This record gives sequence, C-alpha cells and structure tokens, in this order.
Amino acid sequence: MAERPAPRASLDGPATASPVTDYRNSLRRSRESRDRRDRPAEFRLAGRDWTLLDDVFPPVYSPSTGTFLDLLTRLGPRGFPRGGTVLEVGCGAGVIAVSAALAGCAHVVATDVNPHAVRNTALNAARHGVAGRLRCRESDMFAALAPDETFDLVFWHANFVLAPEDPEDLPPLSLHDLAYVDPGYRAHRAFLREAPDRVRPGGAALLGFGSRGDAEALRRLADAAGVTLTAVAAREVRERDDVVEYRLLRLDRGGPAAGGAAG
Repeated sequence: MAERPAPRASLDGPATASPVTDYRNSLRRSRESRDRRDRPAEFRLAGRDWTLLDDVFPPVYSPSTGTFLDLLTRLGPRGFPRGGTVLEVGCGAGVIAVSAALAGCAHVVATDVNPHAVRNTALNAARHGVAGRLRCRESDMFAALAPDETFDLVFWHANFVLAPEDPEDLPPLSLHDLAYVDPGYRAHRAFLREAPDRVRPGGAALLGFGSRGDAEALRRLADAAGVTLTAVAAREVRERDDVVEYRLLRLDRGGPAAGGAAG
C-alpha cells in the first residue's frame, strides 16, 4: 500500500508560542484583512490618501506602516536623506517609498516580491506626483538590483513573525501571507547578509522589526552575518489586546549583534 502523505499544518489548535509571537495568529490576521468585505480600495494615512489593491498588505488594518513612517520621519536626514537615494525593500502599497520622495529624496527604488505591491506602489507614486523619482521593481530582496547599486538609505519593514521553515509544517502561504510571516527567517538572513553592502559611505541600512518577531533568532542570524544591530528608534503601540513594540534597527558590519538591541 502506498504511504499516505502527512497532513499539512492548519491554523487550528492551541498556540505554540505566546499570542503575540505565534505565527498562526499572524496568518489569521493576514487572511482576515485580505478577505474582509469592507476592505477599502483607498485609505488615509499620514495626512494623505492612498490606493490599496487586492492581495497587498493593508496599512489600514495594522499600525506598523504608519509607526515606521513616523519613526523614519523623526530621524530627520538620518531617516529620509533629502537629496539622497533610498531603497525600500518590501514596499507594499508604497507609503514609505512615496513619502521618501515627497520628503525630498532625489531617487527612490521600491521593490517587492509581490507583483501586486509593485503595481500598487507605482499607482501611489503617480497619484502623489513623484513617479519621475521613484522606480518600482519586482524583486526577491536584492535580486533585481545591479551588483554595484547602492543607496544612502536601505529600509525594510520586515515580515518579522517567524514561521516554520519546512513547508510541511505550514498551510499553503499566499503572497499576502508573506507580508506577515517569514518561514525560517530566510528573508531576514538575506537582508542581514546583503543590506550593509548596499549602503553608500555615510548612509544606513535600517530594519523595521517588532516584538511579534523572534529577537533571539534575529541576533543569532546577525552574529552569523557579522552584523551589529543597534536600535535607533522605538515605539510601543496597542494592537487589539496586545502591546507591540516597533523598532528601527541599524545594521553595521563588524562584530556580534549588540546585546538587547533587537529585543
């Protein structure tokens, strides 16, 4: 008799981690925000109206995009370098990439593995009059960039919830789900390895991380990549019944991750 394949994991059953960090709770949030009937085609954030396409991470249902945008803005030229160049990895609807161009950045590149997000960012760049200074590319991390392409700011609003690496331990994941969880922290490993090399002298690589993520796993990956993580800004935000801390972490070559920086 042929062996019956093992059943795939589902979102049912008890939590395997705290409610904040359990990847299944994040997948439930992803499915709810993708499929709800009142999901808008437009939303308002940071005093502006934005287009939202289907299958793109919706900032209207999560404070993370708005929080990271505010933290970057408050960093001044260390956040959005006026007259400088910016790369946003994982651009989603394009709020941060477009805001960088509106803040005076001369050249912005926005990438995302999700083609719907790339189109969404292009629509919002045109909507706000910065299409001439913002280029959108479909890319898994840095794959679509030229080998020598560097920037004054490299930023990624990470999908910082750690999910199992083995596909057999997960339900099938959509591109929308991958804006919420990172199986095996594969994307984080790639960002830590390459982002510092994409920064021009005097610039910065910043990772937008949160307390829903696994800070210890991130530290181990940073150590393995020879990268130091330093928190440059942070804020706690209440989400439903939880309090989530969002942090901007600066990546620097040379040495183990700074103790407590990613937590």
